[in-house]
Amino acid sequence: MAVKIQVTFDAASPPTLGAFWAQVLGYVEDAPPAPFATWDECLDAMGVPLDQRDSAYAVVDPDGLGPRLWFQKVPEEKAGKNRVHLDVNAGAGLPAEERPSAVRARAAELETLGARTLYEREELGGFWVTMQDPEGNEFCVQ
Repeated sequence: MAVKIQVTFDAASPPTLGAFWAQVLGYVEDAPPAPFATWDECLDAMGVPLDQRDSAYAVVDPDGLGPRLWFQKVPEEKAGKNRVHLDVNAGAGLPAEERPSAVRARAAELETLGARTLYEREELGGFWVTMQDPEGNEFCVQ
């Protein structure tokens, strides 16, 4: 039996942060449950008020291989460094001398989506860029 996992993010704006990570990872919005064609139909049927419809958001790997990402609204802002973070692999399969330029190029793309570069690091034969998503969660591009 395959183990399914979900990675959960606390967020100020779940739909906005979820849309960012969907673009980063090539994910899509999680589909509403049958028989609903849209989330609004589903939430209407559940009686969820309009002002609460931004309280959660989920994205999934369209190939069904990666974990589901769940974004839940919380009132407090992020405080401190993440204890767990995602790594975005931009240099997989490239020769070592080509990885830094591929990683830097991917980091530049992610900045156009709202990410912020914190620093670059090269050690133990690896190269990565540490970044923050639009809500300040750290992640690495390697």
